[in-house]
Amino acid sequence: MGAQRLRALLGAGPVVADGGTGTSLVERGVPPDSCLEWHNVASPDTVRAVHEAFVTAGAQLVQTNTFGANRFKLARHGLADRVSESNRAGVELARAAGVVTAGSVGPLGVHLAPYGRVQPEEAYEAYAEQIAALAAAGVDLIAVETQTDLTEAEQALAAARDVCGLPVVVSMTFTRDDRILLGATVAQVGEQLLAAGADGIGVNCSQGPAQVLRLVHGLRAIVGETPLVARPNAGGPAAVGGRLLYPATPEYFAEHARALVGAGVYVVGGCCGTGPGHTAAMAAALRRVDEQPKVEVLPPAGHDAGVGTSSEQTRFARTLHEGRLAIAVEMDPPRSASAARLLAGAETLADAGADVITVADSPMARMRMSPWGACRLIQEHVGIETVLHFPTRGRNLLRIQGDLLATHALGIRNVFVCMGDPTAIGDYPDATSNVDVAPSALMALITGRFNVGVDHAGASIGEATSFVVGCALNLQPTDLQRECRLLHRKIAAGANFALTQPVFDPPALATFRAAYEARYGTLELPLLVGVLPLVSARHAEFLHNEVPGIAIPEAVRGRIRAAGEHAAAEGAAIATELATELARAAAGLYIMPPFDRYGEAAEIVDATRSASQRA
Repeated sequence: MGAQRLRALLGAGPVVADGGTGTSLVERGVPPDSCLEWHNVASPDTVRAVHEAFVTAGAQLVQTNTFGANRFKLARHGLADRVSESNRAGVELARAAGVVTAGSVGPLGVHLAPYGRVQPEEAYEAYAEQIAALAAAGVDLIAVETQTDLTEAEQALAAARDVCGLPVVVSMTFTRDDRILLGATVAQVGEQLLAAGADGIGVNCSQGPAQVLRLVHGLRAIVGETPLVARPNAGGPAAVGGRLLYPATPEYFAEHARALVGAGVYVVGGCCGTGPGHTAAMAAALRRVDEQPKVEVLPPAGHDAGVGTSSEQTRFARTLHEGRLAIAVEMDPPRSASAARLLAGAETLADAGADVITVADSPMARMRMSPWGACRLIQEHVGIETVLHFPTRGRNLLRIQGDLLATHALGIRNVFVCMGDPTAIGDYPDATSNVDVAPSALMALITGRFNVGVDHAGASIGEATSFVVGCALNLQPTDLQRECRLLHRKIAAGANFALTQPVFDPPALATFRAAYEARYGTLELPLLVGVLPLVSARHAEFLHNEVPGIAIPEAVRGRIRAAGEHAAAEGAAIATELATELARAAAGLYIMPPFDRYGEAAEIVDATRSASQRA
């Protein structure tokens, strides 16, 4: 019945809808922090011009500029008592464009209980107030859009059903992991909105045309003949020069529009960042019915079952899986609450070509910022993935599992499991240093439990995590057979990669590999071999004589001694030579700059990248 109501209104389809009204207003000079919906009253000519531009470009349906015209959002601008006026003026301006008019109803901008203080019945009342005003002003249908909470979307749909007899389309927005903000999958969204009686179901905003195409295919399998609506952003927004820019060109958008229609979408349009140029390109593309769209449905970013048990693969894991040289650089968290130097160093390393930043956890048992905070800051502000060092020392089994959940919630997916430095050597020698879980057992917990959706006791954790897990490896151990046996155990526990101790003798890699393969068969685990620039003769002697697992040949130590006051430069040159040679035999490099010398590490990364490209 719902499908018939919508199709009766709109015709045979496909229907071309307009684009991003809000971003179009901002492009015309409307301040982005102003109440965009009040411009229906304050600047009607500007709003009218936006609608007219979309219709001239080929839009057969426009949405009113009433996305946030509800009592909660208007109250932030002192306009809570202007709901009817804002919506009525918005409808009049949209109807003047002469095409089908959809009353735009966005989220309330508040959290509903139990996550917030607004009760569902209060949300219902706010939606009823807005939708009644839209219906009274003469819209043709109601478009409940950009919803992130199914409970809130259902309240909007129920309110629309009670205050008007118009068709209602409900559209959700999804995060990068193909879920809405509160966690529901596309299948759950389709099932609940279908059961609630939506006349049309859709996806808008989100991360761009490619993701929306993928989501639409998932919805179609659930909702059957219910009309689908797709209004993607023009790609994921990027902050450039203080502005948000959307990268998808009209041509790219148009090809995806044809693919969306081919997947069964009935109404196709745009959201944030799409203008009349995108609409014109879509309209022209949809007239080319004799051509097949040159677009394929892509899996979620990084999806590949070939590495680990997770359903979402990180960029770092994809680099390893595809056999490209992976370069990781270690950073220490700061000893203060300021992360400015950390972020500056991470930016330098990212610009040089590092694939990932590893963040140590209390190196040498010294008090520092928690590493997952540093990881989060680096990923958010620099845009490079991180590997979180996750030691088992000092954590009981309960805390380990809680920390894993927090790590995943922060968007940190790569973890390096290790024992950790004993507290006896650090600032607080009396601190607890107990170990409940050995590293191999923790890897098995992550890959065999958390990555399939349960905890250590077998109880559900709600959804599977998607961790990529690394282990430690010493390529020059005192007991080679024991180290091979330990690595074999870690691989069996689910390790996806290994970070090694620093190597100063490149043949050590081949020696270890031969010993392992003689006993266990081909070693397929990606190994990122450690490279540590030496800074002085004293530094070299300390590492050689006092740090287990590090052996520095006399020839290397002799070069450092002979360099005298230029020892640091000589150490950097040696590290670059080692990195270049090791890159030819290893899956990747693990560069450990001493004393926060990130500029030197960047030079090594850059030189290694250049050498590998020439090869």
